[in-house]
Amino acid sequence: SQECRIDAIAQAWATISGLGDPERASQALESVEEKLVRREDGLIALLAPPFDRMEHDPGYIKGYVPGVRENGGQYTHAALWVVLAYLIRGDGDEGHTLLDVINPVSHALDRASALRYKVEPYAVAADVYAVDPHTGRGGWTWYTGSASWFHRVALRWLIGFRIVTRDGVQVLTLDPCIPKRWPGFELVYRHGTASYRVQVENPRSVNRGVARLTLDGVDVPALEVPLADDGATHEVVVTMLGG
Repeated sequence: SQECRIDAIAQAWATISGLGDPERASQALESVEEKLVRREDGLIALLAPPFDRMEHDPGYIKGYVPGVRENGGQYTHAALWVVLAYLIRGDGDEGHTLLDVINPVSHALDRASALRYKVEPYAVAADVYAVDPHTGRGGWTWYTGSASWFHRVALRWLIGFRIVTRDGVQVLTLDPCIPKRWPGFELVYRHGTASYRVQVENPRSVNRGVARLTLDGVDVPALEVPLADDGATHEVVVTMLGG
C-alpha cells in the first residue's frame, strides 16, 4: 500500500520495548525524523501518508479526514513515545527538542501561533491537525491520557526522578537524560514533613551519567537517597560526568 507506510508507534516501541535490534531501532527513529517530525508545524505525525483511498478498510481510523487525529495528524500519545525512545537511547538533546515541539506552551508564544492552535496552551491536546487549512490546530483537551504521559516522560526520563522501594524503605533515585547545554537544574521534593532540595550539576556538558551523589554533604556510594519523614530540610547534590 502507498498509505500508512510508516507509523510512529512501531518505530518508537522498537526502542522502548528493548526487543528491537539496536541498529534497526536507530534507523526506525531516523525515519521518524525524516518522515513524521514536522518542526515548522510544531507536531509529530502519527503516520504517513494518511489513509484515504486504499481498497482494504483499516477500520475507524479512515473515518477521519486525512491529516486529522489518528489518520496522519499528531496523536500525542505516540509523539511522546517518540520522545521517550530518544531519552531511553540517551539522547537528551533530541528528546528535549521534540518534547518542546509538542509542548502546548510552544504553540502560543505569540498571537499568530495562539490563533492557529486555538485551544488552551496550558493543557496537553490529544491531537494536532496536520492538514491545511487547519495545520497546527489543537484537538481534544482535558480528555487525554497523553497529559499524564507528558508528565511521566518529562519527570521520569528527562529529569530522571523516581521513587522506588528497597527492602521496605522508599528511596529517591536520579538518572537524568538532559540536553548537553543544560548546566544542571534544581528541584524540591516534599516527603511527608521533610523537604529534599536537589541540585543537579552537569560540569562536563553530558546527556547522561551520574557519577556522584551527596546527602547533606556526605557521599552516598549507592547514588540513591533513603527518604525520611523527619521534618528536616535535606540537601542533595548530584554530579553528572557521563560515561
